[in-house]
Amino acid sequence: MLIKFINFFLILEVVAFCRNIFLAFCQILWYNYRIGGDSIQKLISRTIFLFAVFVIFISVFFIPVLEGTTSHRVLENPEILDLNPNGFVWPIPGYTRLSSPFGKRTAPTGGASSFHYGCDIPAPQGTKLIAIHDGEITFLNFLGAGGYTLTLSFDAFQVTYCHIDPHFIVSVGDFVKQGQVIAYVGPRNVYGVPGNPYKDENGNPTNGATTGSHLHIGFRIHQQYQNPMDFF
Repeated sequence: MLIKFINFFLILEVVAFCRNIFLAFCQILWYNYRIGGDSIQKLISRTIFLFAVFVIFISVFFIPVLEGTTSHRVLENPEILDLNPNGFVWPIPGYTRLSSPFGKRTAPTGGASSFHYGCDIPAPQGTKLIAIHDGEITFLNFLGAGGYTLTLSFDAFQVTYCHIDPHFIVSVGDFVKQGQVIAYVGPRNVYGVPGNPYKDENGNPTNGATTGSHLHIGFRIHQQYQNPMDFF
């Protein structure tokens, strides 16, 4: 909140300064016209020159400041980041136990694969999920066994966050910062997904192939699946 207030105050100061500079230019032109006897043609020439100087001055000194205070979806409340040697942060702070690691396994529910292409991290519904690295949101939708899924892309990496909350807080095309909250762990059951084949023991539709609230995180490098734990 304090950062937003400071940014707003800074923008007001910049606007007020630009207004004062513009008024000063107008006064100089008026003085030259009324006192100095400048012709209309000379007045127009000087107006164009001073306007060009004004635009260059604003572009060099103030536009970068304004851009820095109005960036889309900047990280304002970062989590405590614990960078590993690969430069990544853990995607779900406070929860580190794996319920299903990468590799061969016994499928836990109908529709789940017997080879696990990611790692499952149990956590309550609503738990924050953060960006492990700066990147772009390139996918955000329901994706079969993964349920509601987000893909974070950077360099040759595509990192999927599966079984997330369907109330998305980012959009495809957003660029996010490392440590920024980009989603929440979703519920076990979701409704209103056309053709969703995944059901629980009571026949209720589930958030993909899942037996409970958790994050499934998957890593692909050049489209090849990798063990996420190799990077943490």
